[in-house]
Amino acid sequence: MSARPDMSVTIAGVTLKNPVMTASGTFGSGMEYGQFVDLNRLGAVVTKGVANQPWEGNPTPRVTEVYGGMLNAIGLQNPGIDVFIERDLAFLSQYDTKVIVNVCGHTEEEYLEVVERLAEEKRVDMLEINVSCPNVKEGAIAFGQKPDALCRITERIKKIAAQPVIMKLTPNVTDIAEMARAAEAGGADAISLINTLTGMKIDIERRCFVLANRTGGMSGPAIKPIAVRMVWQAAQAVQIPVIGMGGIASAEDAVEFLLAGASAVAVGAMNFHDPYLTEKVADGIEAYLVRHGIGRVTDLIGAVNG
Repeated sequence: MSARPDMSVTIAGVTLKNPVMTASGTFGSGMEYGQFVDLNRLGAVVTKGVANQPWEGNPTPRVTEVYGGMLNAIGLQNPGIDVFIERDLAFLSQYDTKVIVNVCGHTEEEYLEVVERLAEEKRVDMLEINVSCPNVKEGAIAFGQKPDALCRITERIKKIAAQPVIMKLTPNVTDIAEMARAAEAGGADAISLINTLTGMKIDIERRCFVLANRTGGMSGPAIKPIAVRMVWQAAQAVQIPVIGMGGIASAEDAVEFLLAGASAVAVGAMNFHDPYLTEKVADGIEAYLVRHGIGRVTDLIGAVNG
């Protein structure tokens, strides 16, 4: 095959130069990795979660290594929408890559306030809504753990959003397909999954919890088989695009997600292990296409046999 394969993918009318993006919370808002990664080579930069007001996050210790990955209980620490627009979004404006802003909140109104502010920002290409946040009006149950709550908040966000809306689903549910359908019913333009799995680590010598929050979100290579299964189930359940993530550590991992039905992939926890990984994954996917004589990366989407 003489010509280079077409690596572009289109999600909700937004065309990415390749299907590789960053997973929220693992890449800052791009500035932190600028000396390692050419952001222009990524399909999209997905920012850290942004709230209507600054969040301090959880008390320390809030990160620990575990076998096959890590646990974190950062608590979505962020500087708030004002600083994000003035500092982080301004930084990203110098790059030729798509910008997806992850939005978090404790109530529907907090989400809506951020979405409304971002509607005025032309540099924002898409929104990713983190429905793993605790809903303080529902006893701290995450928005994404009840189909009716997920559908309702999706509907409300879609009414005021100026950009396409991606709903980021939590894996901490009984039926991921049901949640995917609820997001689609609410009008979501796409879904992304999986967010972290709830885990725990205990220091047996001190006989205490390692994390101050006791529980944390498990990410890293150990969760990849679960993530691939959930992405496949979600892709079977809905007609909207699926963005797959969870334990991607190589181009081979990324291809597995594409074959399972993902239209794009996000690299997360392994950015901490190898800050150059996003570019390596993009290059590796292209090499896979060349090796197999495939002209377009979109030909891989959902192409698993059997």
